[in-house]
Parts: sequence; structure tokens; C-alpha cells
Amino acid sequence: MGQSDERQRDLIANLDFQVEAGLDLFLDETPHDRFSETDAPEPARVALVRESAAPGRDASFRAELPQRDTAPPPPTRTFGQSAAAKPGEAAGDARARARDVGTLEELEALLAGFDGCPLKFTAKNLVFADGNPAAKLMFIGEAPGADEDRIGKPFMGRSGKLLDRMMAAIGLDRTNAYVTNIVPWRPPGNRNPTPQEVAICKPFIERQIELAAPDLIVCLGSPATQAITGTKDGILKARGRFFPYQVGSREIRALATLHPAYLLRQPLQKRLAWRDFRTLRAALDGKA
Repeated sequence: MGQSDERQRDLIANLDFQVEAGLDLFLDETPHDRFSETDAPEPARVALVRESAAPGRDASFRAELPQRDTAPPPPTRTFGQSAAAKPGEAAGDARARARDVGTLEELEALLAGFDGCPLKFTAKNLVFADGNPAAKLMFIGEAPGADEDRIGKPFMGRSGKLLDRMMAAIGLDRTNAYVTNIVPWRPPGNRNPTPQEVAICKPFIERQIELAAPDLIVCLGSPATQAITGTKDGILKARGRFFPYQVGSREIRALATLHPAYLLRQPLQKRLAWRDFRTLRAALDGKA
């Protein structure tokens, strides 16, 4: 392999790493108002790019754009594509679509074809659910991580192994529990989903709860707890408490506890999670 081929391979590997981390825009050394560039008419954007390409700048930024005598027509708006649909409109579309599905399989197929959440375009796979959908216990986390995104199932990495051990400690496994997330696509860099992303995906998790119809819900971590219960409390204040979750005329109890990924970073807090899981076991046995 020649030196140029090796350098090209290294550059491609570096670009793959940057994309995996969520990078979607390269910048030069001069600050720019990217919002103004996006909204500006075509001639104005041409001028901005040419300004960046002035002599003395790096050659990689010296791309010339074709001149236009008149501004081009505005782009056609295709609803459902994340770059076009506003979060509020995408959430309304999600709610209308989720209301019409009658089974979990239909809901998964709907999510696979839904383009209203920008996370879909940076994730490798839809991560819908794992475990037994007929179980009376449902675990809900916040979003998939890298392992989950690669495999296509929730809680497959280190946090998933810890969750399995926590369930086993009270006599549970994935044959008698149903596991999912409030957001079914991995956020870039394993960051928390934004409030807008949660709002877009919330109708789907609400319909998933309706269709699975569990007797108990366990909310893993603060984002899941706040999205499902509506509480504004942080997880350390909310954990160990049952919240009512209304599905039509039926009320489901939702228990808040710490996310396994948090416990991996803060192992001393496992004692709190153990208390919560003992409370869960008592609830399953009809003693709490």
C-alpha cells in the first residue's frame, strides 16, 4: 500500500469517527452566522461562501458556486423529513399516526417509516423493544446507546448487562419483562435526547404502553421519569416513588429509579437502586 493510499484510509477513518460522534458541519477560522446563511436567498449565500474563499484562506474552502441571475424558487417542503418539519408539527403527525395502529408490530413498522425525528438520520438502526410484550412489567429508559444502535435492541451494552443482573436479583429476566426507551433512535455521541426529540417520540411510547398494557412501569433515569410521569423532580428526588400513569380509565403505577448507565458511573448509588428494586418486587407480589 502506497503512502497516499494509507493517508487516504486514515482520512476516511477520521471522517467516519467524526460522523459517528455527530459532526455534520465543517467550519473555517472565521465565525459565521449559519442561521442567516441557511435562511438567506441564494445570491446572499453565494456571497458568504465567496467571502470565506477569499485569498489567504485554506484552499479547501475556495469552492466557487455558479452565478444565478435570479434567486431560485424556495425548496419544496416535504413533511416528515426532519430538516423541513417543525418539532410541533412532527409531534402532531406522530400522535395522529400512532393513534391509528392496533398492534405493537404495526407500531414498530410505523416507526421504521417515520421520518419526522432527526435522530433517525444519524442512527444505524431503529431500537424498538426487547423482552416479552405480554409481561405485566415494562422498563422504559431514555434512548439507545452505541451497542443498542448496532444490534437494534434496547439495553444490550454494559448498562443492559447491569439491568439484567438487577432484574435477576429479584427473580426477573427478559422473559417476564418488556424493555424499551422513550426515544427509539440513538442520539449522536450518546447524549441525552433533547426536549424536542422527546416530544416528537412521546406519542409512540404512549401508544406502546397502551398496546403492551403492563401492570407496572419502571422508569429508568430522569428523562424517562419526567417524560412518563410529568414530574419536574430530578431522579435522586423522584426515585423510589410510584407515580400514577393514566391509560384511558385504567391507572398504571410507574416506579422511578436510577438508570443502569448512571450506576456504572456512580457505583455507590447501587444501594439506592437495590432499595427501589426491592420495592418493585414487593409491588409485583402485591405487598406494596
